[in-house]
Amino acid sequence: MSAPAPSPLAIVDAEPLPRQDEVLTDAALAFVAELHRRFAPRRAELLARRGERRAEIARTSTLDFLPDTAQVREGDWKVAPAPAALNDRRVEITGPTDRKMTINALNSGAKVWLADFEDASAPTWENVVLGQLNLIDAYERRIDFTDPRTGKAYALKPAEQLATVVMRPRGWHLEERHLRFEGGPASGSLVDFGLYFFHNAQRLIDLGKGPFFYLPKTESHLEARLWNDIFVFAQDYVGIPQGTVRATVLIETITAAYEMEEILFELKDHASGLNAGRWDYLFSIVKNFRDGGEKFVLPDRNAVTMTAPFMRAYTELLVRTCHKRGAHAIGGMAAFIPSRKDAEANRVAFEKVKADKDREAHDGFDGSWVAHPDLVPIAMASFDAVLGEKPNQKDRLREDVAVAPGDLIAIDSLDARPTYEGLRNAVQVGIRYIEAWLRGLGAVGIFGLMEDAATAEISRSQIWQWINAGVVFENGERATAELTRAFAAEELAAIRAEAGEEAFAAGKWQQAHDLFLQVSLDADYADFLTLPAYDQLTG
Repeated sequence: MSAPAPSPLAIVDAEPLPRQDEVLTDAALAFVAELHRRFAPRRAELLARRGERRAEIARTSTLDFLPDTAQVREGDWKVAPAPAALNDRRVEITGPTDRKMTINALNSGAKVWLADFEDASAPTWENVVLGQLNLIDAYERRIDFTDPRTGKAYALKPAEQLATVVMRPRGWHLEERHLRFEGGPASGSLVDFGLYFFHNAQRLIDLGKGPFFYLPKTESHLEARLWNDIFVFAQDYVGIPQGTVRATVLIETITAAYEMEEILFELKDHASGLNAGRWDYLFSIVKNFRDGGEKFVLPDRNAVTMTAPFMRAYTELLVRTCHKRGAHAIGGMAAFIPSRKDAEANRVAFEKVKADKDREAHDGFDGSWVAHPDLVPIAMASFDAVLGEKPNQKDRLREDVAVAPGDLIAIDSLDARPTYEGLRNAVQVGIRYIEAWLRGLGAVGIFGLMEDAATAEISRSQIWQWINAGVVFENGERATAELTRAFAAEELAAIRAEAGEEAFAAGKWQQAHDLFLQVSLDADYADFLTLPAYDQLTG
């Protein structure tokens, strides 16, 4: 390989962290700088293209499969075979990369851990850098943790019992202000990917695994092409064989749902599958069709189950597409958090989780997600019952599935309407999540569910949509900014009473309240609430 051109100087603009020099080495920063030099301009172009496409959707209120790529959909091709470490993915657990979660996730009994630097992690500099350090320590088996509150000690199980790590970097839209090149902030995606890949690619190969990634918020096959070019360059840079990287793409945007085959094709030598992520997918539908009128108005988020006709179209098309091309189809999240105090609530919730995972396994999915270790055995049983000793069911081609373009956006096929209490719940969950995020927590238990940034996105987007569509609730009240502000004020008072004055003052409740109302009510809809929120994130 020829010597690279000189890279832009990397400037770290943050207070020093313990052991940061093990992550922010000169060689690692030079690699990230080279990624920035080569690929940041295309990232900027693709982000601009998102805006152009959204404007076209606003004009036409429709989407279709791309005529220009028909030859890809009609062609006879397959993605590269899965490596042994990623061939059986029947249960995957997700969560941030703090020290305790790293140990618990690896020990959980799940086949895969989605080590999350994205929606389940608030991007404080401490989370970004120490999350990388925790993964290095885990691979080197020098990680342990003692809970300062309970005194309980955590340590890794034997290597053969640990989950395989699939790391999720931040989406293309996010920046990293603490690392600057040529005077501007770095791409969060390139920082997360670059540091992890540089330090761990060979280390993971030596462990019999590999540098495996989940790619979030992808909106087009051109964005997948950019990732593929990054993988090709990165593998050459560190001197590992082409095709060592494997990527699973989250189909969590409505535009990507129309380009599943093209996305797999662009990543062909590096693709391992697609994933159906529900909350972000619904958020994307609302965001793109928010001014499309009543036919695109979504009901309360909890009323939109995976059995809704347009969601069935999405998930079944995903399974058919993946298996046609030899890729894994990974199902959605079971977000329930078991209660230590309410056995009956657990029983009911476990039944719902089982029904959801049974449905996915019978539909042809090769695996699914859970958010809590206690749910691993439930999901495992559902997939064991269908798979038996087989690692996956990619041989189920689902040729019975036929999805027309309109099926994916047939929102009005769902027999449900927004409710008054649905608005209240969206306000409650949104404020509580954003407050935790502003304190550096990205995965938060709220009302018995593990919530991440996608939760807050769908909550605030639905409020924006309902108000702008003039929704009238079942009690005759109209969705308005005034009603939303009233609910927000009630929630702030309830939290103050619940937490006590001292704890309330120590939190970021007023700030979260104000930010949630801003992104829910501003006429100028923010593409991602994490963009204005990042400006307020300390650390």
